[in-house]
Amino acid sequence: LLSLPGNLIVVWVFMNTKSLRSPANTLVVNLALNDFIMMLVMFPPMVMSCYWGTWALGPTFCEAYGFVGNLCGCVSIYTMVWITLDRYNVIVKGVSAQPLSQKGAILRILGTWVFSLVWTSLPFFGWNRYVPEGNMTACGTDYLTDDQFSKSYLYVYTAWVFFGPFLLIVFSYYHIVSAVFAHEKQMREQAKKMGIKSLRSEEAKQTSNECRLAKVALTTVSLWFMAWCPYLIINWVGMFAPMKVTPLFSIWGSLFAKANAVYNPIVYAISHPKYRAALQKKLPCLACNTDNGDNDTQSSATTTAAAEKTAESA
Repeated sequence: LLSLPGNLIVVWVFMNTKSLRSPANTLVVNLALNDFIMMLVMFPPMVMSCYWGTWALGPTFCEAYGFVGNLCGCVSIYTMVWITLDRYNVIVKGVSAQPLSQKGAILRILGTWVFSLVWTSLPFFGWNRYVPEGNMTACGTDYLTDDQFSKSYLYVYTAWVFFGPFLLIVFSYYHIVSAVFAHEKQMREQAKKMGIKSLRSEEAKQTSNECRLAKVALTTVSLWFMAWCPYLIINWVGMFAPMKVTPLFSIWGSLFAKANAVYNPIVYAISHPKYRAALQKKLPCLACNTDNGDNDTQSSATTTAAAEKTAESA
């Protein structure tokens, strides 16, 4: 109920606000659209199955249900990777970086969907399978069959769709945070050498804005891993200690994973300055505040003041 209108509003606001139609935000739109599709397809069958107390839509739709969940999860994490790499490109490489073009963003999105479609279609051809899970109200990959060939799909899936992206994101954010600290240190030292109270420039303001967007991406990625880690743990426990996977234990992974579709629109509504300003203008009843993005300047001023105070005390 929160995810469907929330993600639809994100797509609508980004697509109908000229200042938000940037290549980087095209990735954000893809993420919101993916979350919308996931919940639109998966929410009604799960509610129906919960009402009946078991999976009531037959084996074919069970496979389709598991496929869509697998597909949307894969698209979600790789869209997060592209968003993170874009922030890395802008903040760490700076003026030497080649900016993301609209064509580049579209190609990344198409590549993500094609890769995800190929990977998640493999269970239809005998490499693992989609079966009912938990208390029979949802379907997903088979992690209980004691067959090494079937398990190998989950091994490779874990490497390419979880740990690989996770390590890449950690690497990127390590360098992003390092670049931010180096920039702030340079600003303080420069202000101290020049003997002035304010060291403001358009470049510094732009860097501050980019850092804020990086925080949004980091928050969203963190929530994604919080949502999907339980599912990963359940899959691996099911492969190596299936007796410990009770129906109640297994269903939590599915619920947490689907709840991720609710987090993203809330995160962007609270943390994305330009999106918040556009939302205030188009749908004032849903906006988080009425500053129309003026907090960008206030936050920048606060950061500068803190840097001045640090320089003076030093």
